[in-house]
Amino acid sequence: MKVGEKVFEFCLPDKDKNNVCLKEFRGKWVVLYFYPKDNTPGCSLEAIQFTRDKKTFEKYNTVILGISPDSPESHCSFTEKKDLSITLLSDSKHEVMKAYNVWKPKKMFGREFLGAVRTTFLIDPKGIIAHIWPKVTVAGHSKDILEHLELLQKKKT
Repeated sequence: MKVGEKVFEFCLPDKDKNNVCLKEFRGKWVVLYFYPKDNTPGCSLEAIQFTRDKKTFEKYNTVILGISPDSPESHCSFTEKKDLSITLLSDSKHEVMKAYNVWKPKKMFGREFLGAVRTTFLIDPKGIIAHIWPKVTVAGHSKDILEHLELLQKKKT
């Protein structure tokens, strides 16, 4: 997926096993972020920062969708444990992650495995990719997106 391309449409279950479809958000900006695993330090910090900034994103007509390979049950526990208010979706078959090219070989402790590479896509109200943050550094990421979103929206007015 590249900036300027139409998004890959999908429907995935949320923490309550309700299907959430990307097309439901047409007319809004969407922060679509992929992360490796619930309840890990970096993923927790990222989700907490998005939850903290959720009301500001809403002022920019923007929703936040997080996707990981974790189950809806894991998302439910993660949401409750960390008091999250953002929407987390389960891609246990990795189909959406593969379509967005974020399911890739990774290495940890000398072991190679496939996993989600932390990546964020900003999608405009027409369903076009407006910006991509590959290999995200968590600290300050939410604020970076807000700054970029503000610039993009000023250009369009």
